Amino acid sequence: MKYIYWLLVLSIFGCKAPTEEGKSLKPNIVFIISDDQAWNDYSFMDHQAIETPRIDQLANQSLTYTRGYVSAPLCSPSLASMITGLYPHQHGITGNDPAFNFEGKKFTAEGFKARKEYFDTLLQKFQQQPLLTNILAEEGYLSMQTGKWWLGSYQDGGFDYGMTHGDPARGGRHGDEGLTIGREGMDTIFSFIDKSQEEEQPFFLWYAPFLPHTPHNPPDSLLQKYLAKVDSEPLAGYYANCEWFDITVGQLLDHLQQEGLSENTIIFYVCDNGWQQNPEKMNRYVKGSKRAPYDLGIRTPVMVKWPGQVKAQRDSSMLVSSIDFVPTVLDFLGLPQPEKMQGISLTAKDRLQSRNQIFSEVFAHDIESVLEPDLSLKYRIVIEGEWKLIRPSNRNLPDEEPELYQIMQDPFEKNNLASQYPEKVEDLQKKLNRWWQPSFEKEENL
Repeated sequence: MKYIYWLLVLSIFGCKAPTEEGKSLKPNIVFIISDDQAWNDYSFMDHQAIETPRIDQLANQSLTYTRGYVSAPLCSPSLASMITGLYPHQHGITGNDPAFNFEGKKFTAEGFKARKEYFDTLLQKFQQQPLLTNILAEEGYLSMQTGKWWLGSYQDGGFDYGMTHGDPARGGRHGDEGLTIGREGMDTIFSFIDKSQEEEQPFFLWYAPFLPHTPHNPPDSLLQKYLAKVDSEPLAGYYANCEWFDITVGQLLDHLQQEGLSENTIIFYVCDNGWQQNPEKMNRYVKGSKRAPYDLGIRTPVMVKWPGQVKAQRDSSMLVSSIDFVPTVLDFLGLPQPEKMQGISLTAKDRLQSRNQIFSEVFAHDIESVLEPDLSLKYRIVIEGEWKLIRPSNRNLPDEEPELYQIMQDPFEKNNLASQYPEKVEDLQKKLNRWWQPSFEKEENL
């Protein structure tokens, strides 16, 4: 029945089923995830210095949304949303590290050992969520993790193969051995793709390289290129890392093309969270980007490419989110979407057009309580049309006031309009509360 289903799907969209012996009818799936890059730090997004020709090409071949957002402006919760289709307050991974009492440096063998007990509690809760890897395994997919991965080992994430051991006792924290991918070549990925073809199984690839993330130590040829463009070595290092990442994306896309897999492979693209390079300090971001509720922290281009089935076009108006990735995969495969997922398939244009709001949330870097991760909440964010409200937590930021922006006219959030439009603030606060309001929050005057 599944074979017949896929023949029907392919015929409806005008695609021919692969005819080479051993090729799967089911599409391969690739997640390409940039690490610490601002939404406008691409040449196709009109950056005046950074060159990203391969990502530009991918954007031109994809259904590309320029108003995409992630669930949180921090690596671990953001990535967890991409594999579950859930917001951080749903999947429980609200920060990068669990807070724990330890006298001494936390990122040592002794510190990692003390951390393990708290981390294991988080991991157990996470594994109760609907992981895309487990869903795809039931459909006959082989999966592989490379690059950034915070949630234990690749096996803990439901992957068949991977690079990350995730053992805190051995320094495993945010990818460990997986962080070499891209920076030190792509052969691990190419071998996995070859294996999937030998075993005649479709594959799911998680490509989340440690790029353009610090350290900003690009190949010297790239560094020299950008030193000639800007008068800041910290900027040049970051800009060069962006192009370094772009080169690795091209290597992956070229391999798929060379192996005859491009037509039957769905490519997703997103960045985990934003970054604005400090022009005076190497490997440092400017306040208001990473870990912040502003667009420089949570906005990203979002792309989906499937030749012959997803029409390539650019959209700069509709709001989409990283929580839409899993629902999109489920939609493509004809699988039901769990009720708790709030995302929408990226190709469901009518539903996307009728979507009124999207949301994001900011928590502390360290999770205050592994049993009650919501306690670390700092901000909730709602975006509706041209309006964006940032609502500070009453519990953790009692002295901060709401911020309101006309985000289309003011994309870098320079003009807080909360005092001028109190009725809009009140309206959006109510919508935030209907979406999610933690039990400890007590909204006033609503």
